[in-house]
Amino acid sequence: MLEHIDELEVDDEDSNYNSCSAAADDTANPCYFALKAWNAQQAGAAAVLIADNVDEQLLTMDTPEESPETEYIDRISIPSALVNRAFGESLKRMSSPSPSSEAAVEVVVKLDWRESMPHPDERVEYELWTNSNDECGARCDEQMEFVRGFRGHAQIMERGGYALFTPHYITWYCAPDPEQDFGEGYEGKDVVVENLRQLCVHRVANETGRPWAWWDYVMDYKIRCSMKEKKYSKGCAEDVVKALGENEIHGLSLDKVLECMGDPEADTDNAVLAKEQEDQIGRGSRGDVTILPTLVINNVQYRGKLERTAVLKAVCAGFKEGTEPRVCLSNDIETNECLHRNGGCWRDEKTNVTACKDTFRGRVCECPVVNGVQYEGDGCWARQVYGGQRRLLDTALTGCRCPPGFQGDGHKCEANSMSRFGWFITILVASCVAGVGIAGYVFYKYRLRSYMDSEIMAIMSQYMPLDSQNNENQPLRQHDSEA
Repeated sequence: MLEHIDELEVDDEDSNYNSCSAAADDTANPCYFALKAWNAQQAGAAAVLIADNVDEQLLTMDTPEESPETEYIDRISIPSALVNRAFGESLKRMSSPSPSSEAAVEVVVKLDWRESMPHPDERVEYELWTNSNDECGARCDEQMEFVRGFRGHAQIMERGGYALFTPHYITWYCAPDPEQDFGEGYEGKDVVVENLRQLCVHRVANETGRPWAWWDYVMDYKIRCSMKEKKYSKGCAEDVVKALGENEIHGLSLDKVLECMGDPEADTDNAVLAKEQEDQIGRGSRGDVTILPTLVINNVQYRGKLERTAVLKAVCAGFKEGTEPRVCLSNDIETNECLHRNGGCWRDEKTNVTACKDTFRGRVCECPVVNGVQYEGDGCWARQVYGGQRRLLDTALTGCRCPPGFQGDGHKCEANSMSRFGWFITILVASCVAGVGIAGYVFYKYRLRSYMDSEIMAIMSQYMPLDSQNNENQPLRQHDSEA
């Protein structure tokens, strides 16, 4: 809530700026944004909205050069943000006293961060504008630490096809000298040539289907070829490429990298560096790249801390909801909203089947697939299988609506008692089945008895001739004895 917008003049004796405007809403002037926020905090502001004084796309706020005078940065505790000129002017008009009243007008501003990052599909395209120099102070150390910490996450997402990463480099070099000494050591040309080499490493790795090899090269180069150890050289860089080329996982070819680089000493335009200068110009919502490092996610500049977890959250926010890789759903970076009351979604207490699906931005109620059975429908038509019989449950956030033929208490459905017609059909079918069974049994008994009778008659017929023959032979035996 913005009750009133003032522009407060605050003197900061510890700063080189004798006067720097600091207010709840501040118009950009030649003072560092960080100093504006610090002065506003000293003046009692709870938050700072800095309005640009030029009609342009939003810029990434730059931090002051590290010096004893910038120790105030670590003591800034209030939130701050940069808004464009049109929005800033609108806030000022809304908060100005009306002609009929001299009282300040209360302005309520609602900030919605959920859609701050575009998330059109299941793949995130992001790019990092960086530098191979490691002697530029805190910023170079920050980039080095980021590459070391984020490399694992980046390679997981690239290997799985979840993300498309592209490194970029500022292809011109101006003061200060890499070692702050123009008389000795490395020159800006050395940095530009190494930038070119790292660009070609990514191009060659991308052509072989292993774009994630860039992260390993940059990490190895920063460890083995540091300016601080006087090893920032062409020979050291080529040794790193050869070492990665011997590994089948990377498959880098030094010859292809050199072919991509061309002759850095030639007095002609280098196609790779010219492409980088073209890409540096902002298009659409991205804006120009003016400072290092700059991270662009889904064609929108990331405006946050270059730190492993913070950047991973920003990249994960670029996925279409429900398509995030598992690395985005770890407990380290997000909260599982399905744990509390199942996220308000349907759940079967007996089988522990739930329609709640955790996503990076929250949760969605989505019918699951369990053991090959798809739960589907409006709200959640759950097809449950019990002993081969299927039963449908129409489940909404407020409970269950049972389909025709079932009744329930809002949590489960049971079959209704059958109607008279249903009972008639059941009895008729049962009677028919019983009648067929009885008829079959009677027929079986009749056939069995007929078969047994025929067998008995056949056996008896075999013995009857023997009896008649004995009767005929008996008188003959008696006649012979009398004789």
